[in-house]
Amino acid sequence: MNPFFGKIAAYVKANCSADDYTLRVDLTDRHDTRFGQNAITQHLAGLKTDVILEVAFGNKTGSCRINQSSEENLKYLVETAESMAKLNQPDPEYVPSASASDYQEISNAADATRLLSPERMVNIVQASIANGIAKDAKTSGMTTKVYSEAMLTTKNGFVGTYDMSRFEHSMTLKKGEVETKVSFSSKDFASFKLIEQISRLNDQFTSLGTPQVFEAQKIPVILRPPAIAELMMFMLWQMDRRDADEGMTPFTGQLGKQFFGKDFSIASKLSHDLLAGAPFTGSGIVNRDTWWIKDGILNEMPTERYWAQKLGVQPSEMFNIYIPGSDVSEEQMMQMVPRGLIVNRFWYIRYIDSKSGELTGMTRDGVLYFEDGKIQHAVNNLRFNEIPYLATHRILAKGAESLADSHTVLPTVLIDGFNFVDKTSF
Repeated sequence: MNPFFGKIAAYVKANCSADDYTLRVDLTDRHDTRFGQNAITQHLAGLKTDVILEVAFGNKTGSCRINQSSEENLKYLVETAESMAKLNQPDPEYVPSASASDYQEISNAADATRLLSPERMVNIVQASIANGIAKDAKTSGMTTKVYSEAMLTTKNGFVGTYDMSRFEHSMTLKKGEVETKVSFSSKDFASFKLIEQISRLNDQFTSLGTPQVFEAQKIPVILRPPAIAELMMFMLWQMDRRDADEGMTPFTGQLGKQFFGKDFSIASKLSHDLLAGAPFTGSGIVNRDTWWIKDGILNEMPTERYWAQKLGVQPSEMFNIYIPGSDVSEEQMMQMVPRGLIVNRFWYIRYIDSKSGELTGMTRDGVLYFEDGKIQHAVNNLRFNEIPYLATHRILAKGAESLADSHTVLPTVLIDGFNFVDKTSF
């Protein structure tokens, strides 16, 4: 254990008089280099400390959070959390802190990321800017490096630590009305290839040309990994066992049933080499490989500790996202339907009806129209209304899996009859 963690844990153990407590400590070293209008605009760097103590006297709870670790601050932490608990009303959903548990040791931190220098980050940004200047376009984006360590300890005997790293680089290229973006996010900087990212950005930029007017309609779509990730994220936020049991989401009464398309599965995997994932949660839930959806059947939903205790089931959390793919290329997908659209990304996604799971949102960063197996031209952005779980029943093909971000691996997906309802001007 990091001696810094040990010092804080020892102080709380010796000085906290509460019946129960949970202590979480996070150390984060983060560097962000922002750029816009073909120039570096900001570099932020620093080490952040975050200490959270939750205590309980019986079922009366209180908490305190500090960002410094001197003895004076730790004294304030304990006294404040305890005084708040004593003043509080009893919590009918109080659950005792997590007990001692074994958890999976995983490799979440890469030396290539942890040792990445600010100078190297600036060089990456300068090369990105140079590409924009060469195309007489404006480049913007951000490069980020994060290395963090976490500890969780409880009065009931849980003790756990892990570390994690992340490197991210995004670039947006804009000239006139043409704008597109690529992004990379991984726990391992060694897997980052700037030339490949610039080449992909330039290919997208060149393909857009002058967008032609396209009317909203139901049409097959090829959703590239960032787009399918953004769409599915909203669906997965709703996939909570308690919300479903209380009738708040489309998943009510669907456990164990064929609710999704048969060619659709989602898992969380600590065992996947590319995916980052914490071995345990901030409340002491031990994470494990889990198939939430398998071949369209809803197997399990994330369940927090109180609701799991009430139901007599194991608590769980969706700590990363893995959607298995296949081997169908975009070129092959374009030949599978007479015509369709290729979507790079979505944004401004919102719920129309959380009970039914219906979403609305807009395309961004370029939409391409294809016909007879070939890309014809770019089109204007569009607004969609769609229910993601129903869309999984219309999956026609899946491509190879790729890293959408450090916590998400999924494929490009061809979906039939995607419901576009209006044109948008941005």
